[in-house]
Order: sequence, then structure tokens, then C-alpha cells
Amino acid sequence: MKFNLVILLVALSIASVTESQAQKTVRTRNTLGVYGGLTQFDIKTDNFITKPGQGWMVGLTAGVDLPHKWYTVSYNIQLAENTVGIMAKPTLTSPSEEIDFTMLTAQVAFLVHVKVIQEYITIDLGPMIQYTGDLEVKKDSQKDYIIENYNRVSAKDLYKISPFNVNGAIGISAGFPSFKLRGQYIYGFTNILNQLNDETYVGETNKSKFKGNQSMFAVTAIITF
Repeated sequence: MKFNLVILLVALSIASVTESQAQKTVRTRNTLGVYGGLTQFDIKTDNFITKPGQGWMVGLTAGVDLPHKWYTVSYNIQLAENTVGIMAKPTLTSPSEEIDFTMLTAQVAFLVHVKVIQEYITIDLGPMIQYTGDLEVKKDSQKDYIIENYNRVSAKDLYKISPFNVNGAIGISAGFPSFKLRGQYIYGFTNILNQLNDETYVGETNKSKFKGNQSMFAVTAIITF
């Protein structure tokens, strides 16, 4: 009799645990998506006089939809070509003019999407690691221009910017589960011009350290499968 009672208690305990686990099991949905759009890029610095330039961005996203949570998460890999204008002049006595530089970036981001109105409107934020290509002068004829505020630093000297940077991203997405529009702001926490401080510019009278942080706005359309 006692043995049967023990078996009954064990069976009830197992059933209780199984039911509890079943209640805790929540169905999630994995998503894959592609996106692309336009960017506006600038470098916030006291060393140069800059003007924001236009560019483009494409990327892939993999997300996990958590219906029982107030947020979802996603991993994003994106490639962008950015343009920025920097004031320079052909000679020290010439008037300054804007010359365009281009730069390729590859970014990996982990984003948390806070649900404002379910999955239809979310606030997106998270950290981002970036690999940065060389800062290249768009027109070969302007490579020897002297950068404004300097007398020995030419446009071609700026190519060697810091290759690895850490950014923060914040934005908002709106739309349907399969299609959304996203506006995003990306700010560089690290000094993107730091590697220029390793160079020597013979005869340069401006001895201030190079320091700058990237600033990027992006508007993209996202298709999710």
C-alpha cells in the first residue's frame, strides 16, 4: 500500500513538473531579412572643416521574435559607402573649397528592438563594431590639396584612419512584420582619426592631436522572410 502511494506521489510530481514546463514553453519565431537605403555621413572634429555627404547601405539581419517579451533582438551585418566633404585648398594662398572623400565601412551590430506598438513600431538600439576602409580622395586632381587649418597636411595624407571602431546605434522602425522602414543614427564612440597621430608631417606648425567621431544617419527599407 505504501509502495503504491509513493508511486502515485511520484507520478503526480512528474505530471506537475511537466505541466509547469509546458506552461513556460513559449513559441518563438526566427526571421531573416535584407535591407538597403541611403546614408548621410560626417566626422565630428575640431581639426577639419567638414560637410556631411551622401552614401548608401545594404545589409542582412537575423532576428528572434519573442511574443511574450516587450522586446525582440537581432544580429545585423551591413556594408556602407560613405562620402564626407573636407575643406582644402590647392595652395596655401588659394581660397578653400570642399573636396569629397569616400570611405567603405563594414559593421556588425546587436540590436534590441523595444516594442512600442507590438511588432509594428519599435525603438532599436545597441552596440556596433565597425571595420573602416581608407579615407580616399574622390578626385585624383585634388590629392595634393592642403587641408584647411594646416600648412603641410595634404588630402592624400588623411587616408590612414583608424580601421576598427566601436559605435552605438539608435533608431525607430515602423511597418509590418514582413516590411518595415527604419531611421537610424549611428555615433562612433572611438576616435576614428587616432591613427593619423602616428604620422609625422615635416614642417607642420599645427601640433594639435587628431580627434574625431563619426556621425551617420541611415534610412533603410527592410524585407523580412
